[in-house]
Amino acid sequence: MGIRDLVYGAYERRLAQQIAPERRPRHVGVILDGNRRWASVKGHSSSAGHRAGAAKIAEFLGWCEDADVEVVTLWLLSTDNLNRPPEELDALVGIIEETVNGLVEQRRWRIHPVGALDLLPARTAGLLKEAEETTTDVDGLLVNVAVGYGGRREVADAVRSLLQEEAVKGTSLDEVAQMIDPELIAEHLYTKGQPDPDLVIRTSGEQRLSGFLLWQSAHSEFYFCEAYWPDFRHVDFLRAMRSYADRQRRFGS
Repeated sequence: MGIRDLVYGAYERRLAQQIAPERRPRHVGVILDGNRRWASVKGHSSSAGHRAGAAKIAEFLGWCEDADVEVVTLWLLSTDNLNRPPEELDALVGIIEETVNGLVEQRRWRIHPVGALDLLPARTAGLLKEAEETTTDVDGLLVNVAVGYGGRREVADAVRSLLQEEAVKGTSLDEVAQMIDPELIAEHLYTKGQPDPDLVIRTSGEQRLSGFLLWQSAHSEFYFCEAYWPDFRHVDFLRAMRSYADRQRRFGS
């Protein structure tokens, strides 16, 4: 081990010590951004960038386990991404399928698909559903895999689900209108029953949410990191955690 590794390790330990256990987030959302730009800088193909980003996921989940995070939401594919050229989209979807299968095989995490599965290829949607069923008995971190996800689409799907549910009961439209409130809509979101994200991290230097967990992130704290996702390090994660722990959460006030 060189001097650089020793210094880096000492800095990591100091960062970790600065994060009080009671100030750690329960739910962390991550916008895994920058795979293609990382590949461009390295002179690699877009697929190579996506594979490098996929290889980071299990390591990141391990960091979250060590930090006692309970829920992680990973945005792997947006609804906008579905409009990419077919050859690029097919490659990306294939990498996502391999990644999800790899997470399932580890038997460490519970997988929950988050997104409009009806927009995905039937094979991909089936694989995601099977991943959830296969890991339902795993006593570990809950991992929301956001594939074919868009925040506006999620809210629209939630309202549609609510209306369909009440229609089956014979509830009139006027009665439904009187019933609707934020709590009722939340019960029909993709993440129903889960705590809202306390911390949302976006890599690559972009400072916007792009609709990620649009409803759930109303009171989230945001952390924007310059590193592209494949280069995101444990020290970057600890800095995000420290930043969150140092903030006075006001929940919109």
